[in-house]
Amino acid sequence: MEIEFTKMHGAGNDYIYVNTLRYPIDNPEELSVEWSRYHTGLSAWGVEGRVPFLDKEFLDVAMRLNPTVKMCPGHTIEKRIVRDAFASLLPESVAWRQKEQFSDGVGYSWIDTLKAITAAAVSDEEMQHAAERFPINPPQNKEEYYYRCIFEEHFPSASAAKSVPSVPSVACSTAEALAWDASFKNLNDPSGRAVAGVHEAAY
Repeated sequence: MEIEFTKMHGAGNDYIYVNTLRYPIDNPEELSVEWSRYHTGLSAWGVEGRVPFLDKEFLDVAMRLNPTVKMCPGHTIEKRIVRDAFASLLPESVAWRQKEQFSDGVGYSWIDTLKAITAAAVSDEEMQHAAERFPINPPQNKEEYYYRCIFEEHFPSASAAKSVPSVPSVACSTAEALAWDASFKNLNDPSGRAVAGVHEAAY
């Protein structure tokens, strides 16, 4: 059976969308791996077809840089080498503003509002029985529980539930990514916040 799906490329991730009402799927984990292979899209083995990476001269410059200048240890601001390169061309407020995760680009208040809404909408008792309500990949916090309720309304099948990860996460990070930073290891915050010590509004 042919299954229609939509594949979107993220920063190191592939997002695959399938209408499970139309195509019941028993093995979403296996199919997601297969559909992420090189022959189904541009994002092959971590290489993405994006500008300016199609510019060979730019790529050559980037690859010749000492890796240490691309890092931001301690309190060093991210992408410092790029900021330095354009500091004389951009206003200081632009060249040296803190880097935000995608969602925080519109401000922190909307995330705080989402947290407040979901905390009020989901009771402590509901969270205690989350595994009964959602036996497949039960949500681990109220925000996750709230979104899962909405998801289930539209995609009630078991195969759809299997496609929803339920692991500790900060802004959709994987468990492997959380292990990179000690401050993230014990957090479970889907909306996420910035890294302490670098960003002004942080954990």
